[in-house]
Amino acid sequence: MDPEFQRHDAKSAKGITCELVDVYSKVYDVPPYVGDPFFSADMFRGRLEAAFHTKGFETVTAWLDGRIVGYVHGATLPVDRAWWGSLGDRRPTVLIELANANGVFWLRELMVLPEVQNQGLGRQIHDAVIAGRTETVTALTCIVDNQPAHDAYLRWGYTIMGEIKHAPESPVYDAMYLSSR
Repeated sequence: MDPEFQRHDAKSAKGITCELVDVYSKVYDVPPYVGDPFFSADMFRGRLEAAFHTKGFETVTAWLDGRIVGYVHGATLPVDRAWWGSLGDRRPTVLIELANANGVFWLRELMVLPEVQNQGLGRQIHDAVIAGRTETVTALTCIVDNQPAHDAYLRWGYTIMGEIKHAPESPVYDAMYLSSR
């Protein structure tokens, strides 16, 4: 599998919003997510469109046979983000300092269509977005019960800072970080 990767800033990502939401819908159309309003396509679209306005927003898409088969999106971590602040002193001091200096990339979503999962594409997309960023640390949140993703992030070198919830209706997530350089 030799995907083509494309980088998108907020303006160009807006032009492929429907395709991004379509990928999301297919990835999350499995138990335990299917039927959960938090994981609905409309809720995701709202979160994605709000993300377009964050500093440093970027999407990296992976294309095969003329269609998006996976992507990642993220932005420079806003230091006032509720989940980040809720970690309190569980965050290493150096990460707090880096976040205050716009030095932490917040990887918001990473997804690969089911028919091309378990072939290393997720890691390729992950590495492609990080390689193009100026931040020296990547932070993300991963659903505690999403064992395949959780295990992958740990294999890739992420460290768990602690559990958080994005919203009262959201599942429990592990907040993680990876030193990129």
